[in-house]
Amino acid sequence: MRTLFCLALAITLCPLVAAADGKYGGEDRGKPLQPAQVNANWQQECGSCHIAYAPGLLPAESWRKLMSALDQHFGDDASLTTQENKEITAFLVDNASNRWSAKTAPLRITESLWFKTKHNSREIPPDTWKRPSVKSPANCQACHTGAGKADFNEHRIKIPKLITMRISSGTMESSA
Repeated sequence: MRTLFCLALAITLCPLVAAADGKYGGEDRGKPLQPAQVNANWQQECGSCHIAYAPGLLPAESWRKLMSALDQHFGDDASLTTQENKEITAFLVDNASNRWSAKTAPLRITESLWFKTKHNSREIPPDTWKRPSVKSPANCQACHTGAGKADFNEHRIKIPKLITMRISSGTMESSA
């Protein structure tokens, strides 16, 4: 009888313990991804090289780490003035993922478990990332046309087709 009680208790509590870790092992993007009021400096400075990634895509610690090493920002020097850095860091940290419970702080959004789960090879063939129109998993707007506005709705995804060129009888044809 006691064994049966322990088994029933374990079955009852197991989902609660798993839920405490949160979705995707605690590496879940925030809701909302982007606040209603965005920071103009963040949009201008970050958006001048790539989309200004929504703050809710990463936890606060990731944003702190990224903003503290802008002189070595993935191979580029993205240094800002001290004031700009403080302002943008505060915006990112204040609006970071509110559902990230893991102790991880990835520097790349593509390293997070929720990203890897949503973009797994069963859903997206690995060669997709090599297409000239996509280039890499960090190029969100290649498939998520609303990425610049933090719109990653699965119903609005448009994965670019691979266009191949074929030369026959002196003429070029394309196929998608």
